[in-house]
Amino acid sequence: MNWDDARIFLAIRRAGTLRGAAALLEVDQATAGRRLAALEAALGARLFLRTPNGYVPTPAGELAGAAAERMEQAADQLQRQMQGLDDKLCGVVRVATSDTMASFYVIPALRTLREAHPDIKVVLGTSTQVTNLTRREADIAVRTVKPTSPDLIARRLARRQIGVYASRDYLRRRGVPAMDAALKGHDVIRYDRAIGPLDGARLGGVSTGNARVALEVNSGLMMLEAVRAGLGLGELAVLMAQDDPDLVRVWPERTERLDVWLVLHADLNRTARVRAVADAIIAAFKGED
Repeated sequence: MNWDDARIFLAIRRAGTLRGAAALLEVDQATAGRRLAALEAALGARLFLRTPNGYVPTPAGELAGAAAERMEQAADQLQRQMQGLDDKLCGVVRVATSDTMASFYVIPALRTLREAHPDIKVVLGTSTQVTNLTRREADIAVRTVKPTSPDLIARRLARRQIGVYASRDYLRRRGVPAMDAALKGHDVIRYDRAIGPLDGARLGGVSTGNARVALEVNSGLMMLEAVRAGLGLGELAVLMAQDDPDLVRVWPERTERLDVWLVLHADLNRTARVRAVADAIIAAFKGED
C-alpha cells in the first residue's frame, strides 16, 4: 500500500466524500479520485460503496482502514521523533485553543514570544473541538479538557473562576434573579450542549428549570457579547468579565471552577521551538493558579 494513496484513502474514510477529503489534505478533488482508483487497482478490491450519502467503506475498506491507520501512526511518530531532535529556535509551531483563551492569554504570549524569537512562526487555530495531537493536527493545545492518552503531556495552567453575569441594562429591566425560583421570569444564555464544559441545566449551581433559553452559543467570546448585549444571564470567566463596566456579577458568592491545561505530545517536548512557545504560554498564565 502506497502511503500517499493511503493518506487519501483515510481522508475519504473520515470525510465521507472526495470533496471533503481533498479539503482536508489541501489537494484537488480529481487528485483524490485518481489516488483512490490507484489504490483500489493495486489492492484488487473495491474499498468504498458510492452512495447518495457519501462514500461508505466496504468490508475490504474496513480491513484496509486498520492497516492504513497503523501506517499513519508510524509516519506521525517518525515525524514527531525527528522534530524532537530539533534544537533550532525557528520554524512553524501549530497551536490549538478556543477564541477566549486566544484573546486573553495566547495572543499576548505570542507577542512576547515574537520579540524573543522572531524566526518562530505560529499557526493559531481556534475551535471548540478537541484537537488530536497524536495525528499532528496541532503541536500544542490549550484547553479545559485533560487528556487521557499516555503519549500526551499535560500541565495545569490555571483554575479559572466562572461566575454568573448579566448586563446592567438587563438587571434594570428584569431585576436580580432569586436563587430559589429556578430563574423563573429570566432569560439565560448557555453553551451548545455538544461543547459546553459546564452543566447547561444549571447556572452558578442554580437550576434553570423555569428560565427561558434565549440563546445557545459555541464560543466564549459570543457568550461575552450576548451577555453584554442584555440577552440574558450567562456564565463567564471572572477574569474576562470583572473589569467590564457593562457587566454585573450576579450571586458573587457562587463560583464554578474549570481547569485549563497546556497539552503537547511527549515526542515534541524537547523540540526547541515547541518548548519556547509552550514556555511563553505558561508565563502568560502565571499567577492565576
